This record gives sequence, structure tokens and C-alpha cells, in this order.
Amino acid sequence: MKILLIGEYSNVHNTLAKGLRELGHSVTVVSNGDFWKDYPRDIDVSRKPGKLGGIRLLCKVWRLLPSLRGFDIVQLINPMFLELRAERLFAVYRYLRKHNGRLVLCAFGMDYYWVDVCSTRMPLRYSDFNIGNKLRSNKEATEARRDWAGTAKERLNRLIAADCDGIVAGLYEYWVCYEPLFPSKTVFIPFPVQVQEYRERPADTASAEKVHLFIGISRNRSEYKGTDVMLAAAQALRSKYPDKVDLKIAEGVPFSQYVKMMSGADAILDQLYSYTPSMNPLEAMARGIICVGGGEPENYEILGERELHPIINVLPTYESCLEELERLVLHRDMIPSLRRQSVEYVAKHHDYRKVARKYEAFYAGLLADRAE
Repeated sequence: MKILLIGEYSNVHNTLAKGLRELGHSVTVVSNGDFWKDYPRDIDVSRKPGKLGGIRLLCKVWRLLPSLRGFDIVQLINPMFLELRAERLFAVYRYLRKHNGRLVLCAFGMDYYWVDVCSTRMPLRYSDFNIGNKLRSNKEATEARRDWAGTAKERLNRLIAADCDGIVAGLYEYWVCYEPLFPSKTVFIPFPVQVQEYRERPADTASAEKVHLFIGISRNRSEYKGTDVMLAAAQALRSKYPDKVDLKIAEGVPFSQYVKMMSGADAILDQLYSYTPSMNPLEAMARGIICVGGGEPENYEILGERELHPIINVLPTYESCLEELERLVLHRDMIPSLRRQSVEYVAKHHDYRKVARKYEAFYAGLLADRAE
């Protein structure tokens, strides 16, 4: 197959492309590298600051479009798949739709249906937008509602979701928002991760040193993602046990630097309001680092996993974070088993080659339906 992947989210498309190429497919990744994270891509469509940067990107996209024809599959990372205003993307979408085979929309993060369903129907006990039946009112959540509701972004998302041939949800949270609305075209496929080839498996005993905690802070999204709460809990624990806890913080750094900073950590703190581990904690787990974050039963159920439960699940409260982190520090004998399970879990469910085969089957089904 000839496959075009447009946009990037935490290395998903770049990693998926590697798996699909190993299966013999021709794959082109067009993206901005996910902003400062700067993930690899075949064609760069990053935008320079300011209005002039937008004009230059628009001109580049129009010059690029004739080369983005004739693909069997075009996959968009998000309704906002380029750094252009939504009003500009309607025409780009229609061009891609007209001149290619099947079109797939990814449900991987922020979009209209994620915002709207979590703010109205609330199928999740907690999310980026609700705690129980109450709306979260932090700045980022409020701005997201305003940004996606009753705007061109909403209209674009509605158009693509209704018109596209398939929708891929990468986490349970996104699947539960899309599947009830588009049951005939929505599938769940786990995120792809390049599982590290360890020369030695994680040690069978915990070291006598401190427990090394790592947390990555996204620019302007700390409160929204809950890293402010997790960081406060980790700092309190470090103050309480200065001889037993080490804490490393990464903020707004490229992925290559992020990975270097993460090296040597025992546990990563990520995504307080999530049911599931996203790409960054999965990358960490592949390296034998324990995830403290989203590990709700629904996460294991959608994967069909009954034995490997390596994630230290925390509820969206400071108290829960502090309690679970303290338990890890005071019961260091948990660490070796959880580290080994973390590697096994990612290898079983997220290995990029296994995930690529799932996408291959999904794409083949879409193309077969068209041929009938």
C-alpha cells in the first residue's frame, strides 16, 4: 500500500511509519514534528511565528498538494492536521479526499468530540473536562471548550468524522467518545512504541539508592493534565524522605533530550486525569520505567489483559498521588516486578510491528470495501 500520514502526536505517526515500512508498504510522513518535540518526518510543514509564518505555510501547503495525490490511505492525526486555521483546512481536506483512496481520522487527543462528550454526556468518571458530574473550570479546559464549541474547528471535525472512511482511537478514553457516535467506522488500535532491546532484563532486586522519580511538564498544560498536582505530591514526598527520593523534572524539551533525562528513572509521573498511559509513559515503560498515572480497569479490559497490571493507578487527587508514591518508596520490593511487567506489557500490546499489522488489516479492510 501507498500510505500518507499527516500530522504528528507524540511520535505516533513516525513510529507507525517504521512498522508499516517493515511490512513492505510505502509510507510518507508529513508533519511539523509536534512542535518543540521535533519528531522525525519526511516532509516538514512546521510554521514560523506570526501572521507571515501562516502565509508562508499556506503557500507551501498549496505547492505541496499535487505531490499528495494517489495514495491508497491518507491518515490525519487530528481534524487540525496542519498549523493553519480551520477555515483553511476545509479546502485542503476536500483536495486530499478527492485525489486519494481511503481517508482515516485519528482520535488521539484534543478535538471537538473529546471536548463535547466529556463536557456533556460524561461517560468517564473523570477526564480532562470533568470530575464526576462536575465540569472542570481550569483555564485550559475552559479555553478548549471555547475553542472547539460553535467554531470552525467544530464544523471541520464534524465534517471529517462524518465523511471519512474510518476512525482510529488510540486510547480507551477516545474510543468511548467516538464509538457510540460512529460505531460502524470506529476501531481501537493501541499506540505504537519501539520496544527497546535490553541486553539484560531489569534487576530482580531494588537498588539501595533512592527511588528516582521523573516528571515531564508540558508548556501551558500543567494544570489541565494534572502534572501540577503530581509534581506537588512528588516534591512533598522528597521533602519528607530526602534520603530516599530523587526527583527530575523535564519541561518543554525536544524528545531526544526528554529520553536522556528520563534515563535511570524508576517511575514516571504522567497524566493525572487519564484512564490509560499515553505515548510518553509507554515510551518510559518500554525502558523498564514504572508508570504512575492512568491504569484504570477499562484500560486493561479494552486490551484484553488479565495478568500484566504494571501501572500504579492514581485517582485525580493530591492525596491519591502522595499515597501511591509513598507506598512505592516504602515498599521498594515492588519495583523489580513492576519494571519487568512494564516492559512485557508494552511488548505485548504496543510493539510497533504488532500495531502496524493491526493498521495494515484495518486499511486492507477499508480498501476491500471500496472495491466491492
